[in-house]
Amino acid sequence: MATKGKKRNKIKRKLLHKYRLVILNENTFEEKVSFKLSRLNVFVTGTLLTIGLIGLTILLIAFTPLREYIPGYSSTQLKKRATDLTYKTDSLVRTLEYTNKYLENIRMVLKGDIENNEMNRDSLFEQFKLDPSTVDLTPVRQDSLLRAEVALEDKYNLFERNTDKNNPILFPPITGNVSMPFDLEQKHYATDVVAPSGTPVKAVANGTVIFSEWTADTGYVIILEHEGGLLSVYKHNGSLAKAQGDIVRAGEVVAAVGNTGEFSTGPHLHFELWDNGDPIDPEDFIDFN
Repeated sequence: MATKGKKRNKIKRKLLHKYRLVILNENTFEEKVSFKLSRLNVFVTGTLLTIGLIGLTILLIAFTPLREYIPGYSSTQLKKRATDLTYKTDSLVRTLEYTNKYLENIRMVLKGDIENNEMNRDSLFEQFKLDPSTVDLTPVRQDSLLRAEVALEDKYNLFERNTDKNNPILFPPITGNVSMPFDLEQKHYATDVVAPSGTPVKAVANGTVIFSEWTADTGYVIILEHEGGLLSVYKHNGSLAKAQGDIVRAGEVVAAVGNTGEFSTGPHLHFELWDNGDPIDPEDFIDFN
């Protein structure tokens, strides 16, 4: 016990033993500054300085932009940017899906395959079909009064134009002899018009070019989209004057008559009209002679 006590006292004396740190002038040996130190003071001071430096480093990392340079940390701006990119990516994926479906419908129009198209359209609207027996079709008094009021206004409206959306006025793409008319039973969804090679092919109405490419079967093909879901298709052209995305006016030249594609037997225009996915006879709306 006495030995242990002596060791403790010896350690205590070493820790509390005073030292003097003196700074002298090298030339004159004049004492400038002096400090009284002990091992305990140096240890406590060093510990406090170390803790202070650690705390200051933590504050700099937590509350300054320096934390962005440390792996594992991310700024609020970076998180916001990542969120925006996620939303944009999701929107682009949906737009791509819609575009692929749209192009698939155009491809079906080019091939003349409408059976699957009708089946898909019916399947889309299957959930919205109603049983006629469950719908009350009895007219109400307010509806009858409104109909009478509208009819009276239309009767004396001098500026009302009498137009029929089911019979649009279309510009003839070319004039010539019809070599093969529209035949739904034979799946010939077009009217073939014979014309000299190089004859300008014109747009039947205002619209947008949605397809303008070369195909092995039908040569140079251009498709225009018009109002009301109407599509006009021009095949076996010798050349194309418009590109995809161009806006065209009725009567504007979009191609030239040719004899391109494996299915062509001479210079002519293979012209199709599609109304919301259904083929219609072009001669019901256009006089090719």
